[in-house]
Amino acid sequence: MIKLMLVDDHAILRDGLRNLLEVEEDIKVVGEAVSGEDALHKIGDCGPDVVLMDINMPKMNGVEVTGLLKKKFPDTKVLILTMHSHDEYFMSAIREGADGYLLKDAPFDQVIEAIRTVARGQSVIHPTMTKKLLNFHQQKWQEEESTVLTDREKDVLQCLVEGLSNKEIAEKLFISDKTVKIHVSKIFKKLNVKSRSQVVIYAVQHQLVTLPDSN
Repeated sequence: MIKLMLVDDHAILRDGLRNLLEVEEDIKVVGEAVSGEDALHKIGDCGPDVVLMDINMPKMNGVEVTGLLKKKFPDTKVLILTMHSHDEYFMSAIREGADGYLLKDAPFDQVIEAIRTVARGQSVIHPTMTKKLLNFHQQKWQEEESTVLTDREKDVLQCLVEGLSNKEIAEKLFISDKTVKIHVSKIFKKLNVKSRSQVVIYAVQHQLVTLPDSN
């Protein structure tokens, strides 16, 4: 069962999402918040696996909340659901550790699948944002000599960009799940990233991988 928290200052939207989610047998709404501050106060008690986060909120926006939440609850997944398609919001959210970024024009079944995907530890990016990601070349990412990856780490990185889970990577590369976790941890450390979304962005921007066919 995926425990979900809704964070949005619009009551009508929260009610609509909650009503639609109630029919999903594998997802349970365990908490709601009307602002970023409210979310940070409640998340400890709710213990969600995934937080569905809006960006446009009073006092503290969803990007700021994501950064604070990830520092305090690093295992909690954050899926941004917003109307904002601007590069600034998108890249900032990913830098702060968001595990996914969807626009509010996405079909509801896509939102549901995205919740399940980030809960599995994978990343989700709205199709509209993918092109922005590939064209984004001005972000300042920290680069050090330690970013040199081994051949096996490059194989694992390729699999991460393809959206494979740890189990799927293990099966594809004929290694154990534990070994995959070790490689992923080393990749994160070498590339100075905090999430799968960030590692995908870094790999694409620095041409470390072959992009999967979008067709």
